[in-house]
Amino acid sequence: MGMWIGRNRKARVTYGFDEIALVPGDVTINPNEVDTSFKIPRKDGSHYTLKIPVIASAMDGVTDVKFCIEMGKLGGLGVINLEGVQTRYENPSEVLEQVVKADKDEVTTLIQKLYLEPIKEELIGRRVEELKKGGVLAAVSSIPQKAERFAAIAQEAGADLFVVQSTVSTVRHISTEYKSLDLAAFTKRLNIPVFIGNAVTYDVTLELMGCGVAGVLIGVGPGAACTSRGVLGLGVPQVTATVDCAAARDQHFKHTGRYIPIITDGGMSKGGDVCKSLACGSDAVMVGSAFARAKEAPGKGNHWGMATPHANLPRGTRIKVGLSGSLKQILFGPATVDDGSQNLVGAITTCMGNVGAASIREFQETEIIIAPSIKTEGKLFQTVQSVGMGTR
Repeated sequence: MGMWIGRNRKARVTYGFDEIALVPGDVTINPNEVDTSFKIPRKDGSHYTLKIPVIASAMDGVTDVKFCIEMGKLGGLGVINLEGVQTRYENPSEVLEQVVKADKDEVTTLIQKLYLEPIKEELIGRRVEELKKGGVLAAVSSIPQKAERFAAIAQEAGADLFVVQSTVSTVRHISTEYKSLDLAAFTKRLNIPVFIGNAVTYDVTLELMGCGVAGVLIGVGPGAACTSRGVLGLGVPQVTATVDCAAARDQHFKHTGRYIPIITDGGMSKGGDVCKSLACGSDAVMVGSAFARAKEAPGKGNHWGMATPHANLPRGTRIKVGLSGSLKQILFGPATVDDGSQNLVGAITTCMGNVGAASIREFQETEIIIAPSIKTEGKLFQTVQSVGMGTR
């Protein structure tokens, strides 16, 4: 499989959101009657159930306690980054204001400086307690090197879900400089579900699932504020990555009877992208930039990558996404813009109805076609006038 790219070297052809389309079904369903719920498996065999398959990324410009509480009340889930400003500063809003106002030529240096402030472990517990007091699931994240310590504190404070997230996650990480996270032992010690990410290949996803995780995040470098693909030349387009990792999930289920959901993470700014992710096999999506545009987001219309603060090799940048509306409007409408960036859940239910899928599992069986002209065919006036599908 693949095409020759030179002598003795082949490469696979892979696909992103703009290169495929979903085919309408033989039967259609009333969008109000489809089931969009997403189940997160727990160790005792029960599940946490979200009404909508949407998670807000653990990024400082997107989530804080207030945002996550609102997200939870609307049926989704927000994740707080335990290595962000929320755990480094008693009053993170003052720090966020500095990032928002910084000149674009100086903002990366400023972010690097601000994130040198030590993490205050007492703030980890406090943020979790604030989430619980708000009556929603408390989900938090860290990189693998800090996971054992931070997860113990978070679990003690009442966290419901822990996310271990890095640019690329594998079970077999080799290092002579530090002790690698033993993922299987880590998940076994914790009483709460663990999501791990990020992955983009079949084999890695299969190995991660074998460690007892409750979910795998899919995507390397597609996020709007991420620069990994430019800095490292690394990544797989999200359609192919999702399809490959969904195949691993199904194989794991076939052999173990344990269904581990995959969550497509990044690269989706509009309803159509979210729909395609789910149709390609994802059980839920993790979104950043679309929610950075919410009035409730702490970045006030600004968004920056999780690896932007890296001291030696930043792999993210601050981007201005602007404010679009309330979080409720972005999720459920009514939409006041014509580019698909509002009423994401309405897009999901309408698309499910049109392909005849009553559930997310049925949606994953949707016929998909390769269609590189799908967004431009007949859309000359929209493109020229930068409206509707002509907007970026």
